[in-house]
This record gives sequence, structure tokens and C-alpha cells, in this order.
Amino acid sequence: MTDRSRLIQQVDAWSAADPDETTRAELQQLLAAEDFSELEDRFAGTLEFGTAGLRGVVGGGPNRMNRAVVRRASAGLAGYLLATVPDAARRGVVVARDGRRMSKEFAEDTAAVLAAAGIPALVRPGFTPTPLCAFLVEHLGASAGVMVTASHNPPEYNGYKVYWGNGAQIVPPHDGGIAAAIARVGPAREIPLADLTDARVHGLLRDIGPELDQAYLEGVLALRLHPGEGTDLTVVYTPMHGVGGPLALEALRRAGFGRVHPVPEQLHPDPAFPTVRFPNPEEPGAMDLSRALAERTRADLVLANDPDADRLAVLTRETSGLLRALTGNEVGVLLGHYLLVQGPRRERPLVMTTIVSSPQLGAIAQRLGALYDETLTGFKWIANRSLERAAKDGAGLVFGFEEALGYTVGTLVRDKDGIGAALAMADLAGWARARGTTVAGYLEEIQREFGVYVSKQRSFTLPGASGAETIARVMEAFRKDPPSRVGSRTVEWVKDYKARTRTAQGRTEPLTLPASNVIAYGLAGGARVTLRPSGTEPKIKYYFELPETLAAGEDVPTARTRGEERLAELERDFLTLATARGQPDG
Repeated sequence: MTDRSRLIQQVDAWSAADPDETTRAELQQLLAAEDFSELEDRFAGTLEFGTAGLRGVVGGGPNRMNRAVVRRASAGLAGYLLATVPDAARRGVVVARDGRRMSKEFAEDTAAVLAAAGIPALVRPGFTPTPLCAFLVEHLGASAGVMVTASHNPPEYNGYKVYWGNGAQIVPPHDGGIAAAIARVGPAREIPLADLTDARVHGLLRDIGPELDQAYLEGVLALRLHPGEGTDLTVVYTPMHGVGGPLALEALRRAGFGRVHPVPEQLHPDPAFPTVRFPNPEEPGAMDLSRALAERTRADLVLANDPDADRLAVLTRETSGLLRALTGNEVGVLLGHYLLVQGPRRERPLVMTTIVSSPQLGAIAQRLGALYDETLTGFKWIANRSLERAAKDGAGLVFGFEEALGYTVGTLVRDKDGIGAALAMADLAGWARARGTTVAGYLEEIQREFGVYVSKQRSFTLPGASGAETIARVMEAFRKDPPSRVGSRTVEWVKDYKARTRTAQGRTEPLTLPASNVIAYGLAGGARVTLRPSGTEPKIKYYFELPETLAAGEDVPTARTRGEERLAELERDFLTLATARGQPDG
């Protein structure tokens, strides 16, 4: 049998089991057009649980997000819960969704599969920000949660994020256990589905009322350290065509911030994301409308959520009057320092970040007598590790962050919370204003005391099966042929998180974190380069960071500019090495 014949058989078999007429027709159209390259990509494998669930382009086939994939995932989740959580049928599963294409259908299918398995689906009607879903899982004592979202991915994506009963995203062994349960599920057409009207009558579909939105808002408002101070700030806010607007704006209003200007073109959910190429605040151009409105209103602060409101981007006005985008690391250092210094005294305060985020928060924690921990990339690791630390040594999480604009304040939400972080940043800015300074001024105070750390992330999008092969080839090339120098800088140590080893001066020691496809190089002078494939997008990511020491009497902007120039040189030098190992240009 030829490869093409085998592919046609796969397409026909999948189509026969696909419960969705739209995706069945889509696959048949591709067959009729003999678009075998597209079909090969759609059938190159199956979407697998990555960063706490599934994420992919919406379309027909096992390597896409569609109703067949969602029903099989939900059946696997139901089976795993019934096998491992004795009271799952009593506690139920929270089911929520964002405003993306097919989110409503995917959420309804999830609820119908769960209800047919005898597990109540606790459904929040309408659109739900991701942090609210995480909050609801823990607040309601549910056995798990499903959030249908693709977060900040391009419009053609959707996803299926799974939370465990502790309110955190799933980690081993549950991710592997659910994946194995999904693999045992039969064809999607054969999966039992409950009639949702009948399920509601029998208590297997229950609506989550708006009073729980209020419980979340009250929790967010309670995280403020200086309520009422500096609330005459002028703030621009955007939900970036996503679902965070109502709760974020209500939180700011209740906190007393009366000069908040939403970006009107991006205020309402729109799955087409018409004003941005990618609905990610980190992407070039995504903040253009926010910047323009901030200049018209002379705003002091710009706060931007991504479409599911689990991330936060911040622009602040410098003493020069110019707006500057803060990096995720800078926001993390600002909030971490603020919460440690201005927050209530704790016996064992803990701050956390990830291996690709700035270590400056660790230096601050050490100086202030706080506990500090690092995890693998992804908030699922931060949340679950903070719970482990609380049980093991009584550590109380004050703040956690990752450089990709993810932050959580305290333990209200066991995941990234862009709404809570937005209010925390507004609280910090108001406090700074009451002291006669600004967010930028406060950051300079921290940097004068702890040094200037400059950082940058560079990512390359490599879609499809061929892209995945290229990413794997680049990572393997760096493992087999590690550089001894990056430009003029000597490599002093190498951490291979897949092999779980650290090598320095010819000696190799074990790493304690779980295995992950990440490589980090420590360079002379304290610089660091880290590379890894994204867990949620078809990208390979490179992270560059170095510390810059202020000279006697030197101002922070001058030192930062010098550091950024050195960082740009480091980036160029390393990407030259990456290109030699198969990294495509561009």
C-alpha cells in the first residue's frame, strides 16, 4: 500500500467517526482537491496534552482542534476522574469557555460527555476569563475544571485546558493518566452524550451563578496593599478582543480608579481579533491602539490583558514623558518587591518564578529574608510547587511570575491571573503616585539597589510537522555540539533539563527539576541564554539576559541602554550559532 493510499484510508476512517458535519465535509473537500500536503499535516499525529491540555488549529483531523478530539478528551477525562477521584460524581467538573470560534460547541460537548458519564458539569454561562475558571474549581471544591481557550494564540486556534481539584493546571501523573485514558476511548461517534436539557433536570448540568463572580472580585480587591491611594491616575485598559473586560473594569471601578479609558475597538469579544495580527500583547503592533489612546488621554499607565485574561502587559510613562513597555521580568520584579516590602509580614513568605525568567527576584528575596523557588516554564509548575512548599515547610506564596507576562498575587488563583495582576499594578502605581513618584521611578529605585537586569525573548514560528522536525533538529544539534563560547563570552556552565544535568568545569551534577526539553548556558559576566520549544505554539524560543552594574553616580537609563546594547550583541552572536545548527533565518 502506498503512503498516499494509507493517508486516504486514515482520512476516510476519521471522517466516518467524526460527529461534526462541517469538519467531515472539510476533509472530503481536501481529498477532492488532492491537497495531500495539508492532509498529511492534519494526520501527522494526534494533539497531545502539553501545557495542561490540548491546543491547536481548529479543523478536521486528529492533529487539529475539533469536536471529535474534544469529545474523546472529555471521555478520557471522565474515565480518569471516575477511576482516581472517589467522589468525582459528587463534586463535578467546572466547564467554562472564552469567546473564540467553536468555544461554545466545545464547551457544550464537554458538558454533555461528562454528564453522560454521571459527572455533573458545573457550567458558567457565557464567556469566562481563565483565572475565574481556576478560582471556581477550588472555590466550589470541584474534582477538576475544563477551560476552553487558546489564550493568546492566533485566531485560527482553540484549546482545552484542564485543572485538577486543587485549582492548578494538571501535572504528572495526571496529565499522563488522562492522555492514556483518552487513548483507550473509542471512535468519537460512539461516545455517549447527555441531552443537556435532560441533564439539567437531573442535576448533571448546573449553572454557576453570578454571585461567584462577586466572590472572585472581592478576593481580588482584598489583595490591594494601599487602597484609595493615587486613584486619580489616568489608566488605559484593553482586553484585546477577549473576555477579561467586564471583570477587569469592574475591579478597577470598585477600587476607586475613576479615570479608566477602555480601548473601544478592542473592548468586546471577537474571535476574528480584527485589530491585531496576533492577540498577544507581546507581539509587534498589538499595543498600537492602546498607545494611541494613552497619548490622547495622557495616561499614566496602560494595562492590557490577553484574550482569556490570564496575562498582563504594562506600559508606564517615564520621567521623560515617553511611554515604555515594561518587560514581563520588570513587572515581575516590581510586583514581587512591592508585595514583599509593602505587604503584611509573614513567617515564611515565598516568591517564585521559572528557569527562563529573571533571577533578580531571587536576589531581592534573599536580601529581604524571603523564600525563593524556581520551576520549569509554565504556571502549572509554579502553582503545584507552591502547594508542595506550603505542605512541606509552611511557605506562604506571596507572588509568582513568569516572563511571558504571567503573574499571580497570593493564593486566590492557582494560575496566572491577568485581572488580579492588573489591579495589583494599579494599586502599586497609585501608591507610587501618592509618594510623589511613578511606576518607572519605583523601578529605578529597585534597580539602583539591586542592579539593572536586561532581558529579551526571541521566538521563531515553525508550523506544521516540518516545523516540529526543524525545532527538534535544532535542539538536538545544541545537545550534541554545545558551544564553548558565545561571541566573546565564555560558556561557564550548561544545564540540560532533558538530561537533568548541570555541567561546569568538566564536572556534571544532577538537576532536581522534572525532565524538560530546555537547554541553558551560563556565560562569563552573569549572562544567560536559554532555548526551548514552546509548549503551546509551533515556536522555538530563545531567552537572553544579562545584569548591568551601575557606575558610581550613573543614572539608571544610561546603564539600561548600555545593557541593552550588550544584550543585542549577545543575541546576534547566539543566533549565528543557532543558524549554523539549522535554525532558519527570519
